[in-house]
Amino acid sequence: MTLEIRPLLEDDRAEIDRILAATGMFTDAEIEVADELLDIFLHKPNQKDYQIFVACQESRLCGYVCFGPTQATEATFDLYWIAVDPELQGQGIGKQLLRFAEQECQNLGAKLLIIETSSKELYRPTQAFYLHNGYQIEARIKDFYATGDDRLIFTRRF
Repeated sequence: MTLEIRPLLEDDRAEIDRILAATGMFTDAEIEVADELLDIFLHKPNQKDYQIFVACQESRLCGYVCFGPTQATEATFDLYWIAVDPELQGQGIGKQLLRFAEQECQNLGAKLLIIETSSKELYRPTQAFYLHNGYQIEARIKDFYATGDDRLIFTRRF
């Protein structure tokens, strides 16, 4: 199957929320933050902070990615969200979304891409995914999210 990556549409919201909940990785509060970014992208067309794209196979939405320039920096971008439907994980969709985001960031002048995630055991596959795709752990902030839950900051330079 071919993967189509296209900009987010209003009709995609419910499916993205379903995917985020189905992963079991995100709290309700985190999904609310994701929804806020979807709103900004969809309803403020002149904003430049967030770019959101979805991956579809045939007509099925199977994942999404959100990224944008880091304010007050020169050539630094953040990858805010990347999620793939759990039923479709392991098929390279996440890797294709990540590569797409990297290319888009580079097209916009990025020299550094930053990704932040949790150190919890639940996030070990996520951490391995970033390491496997050329990212390194640049920093660890102890007890950032909660006691025993550190913030890991991954980077990739272009």
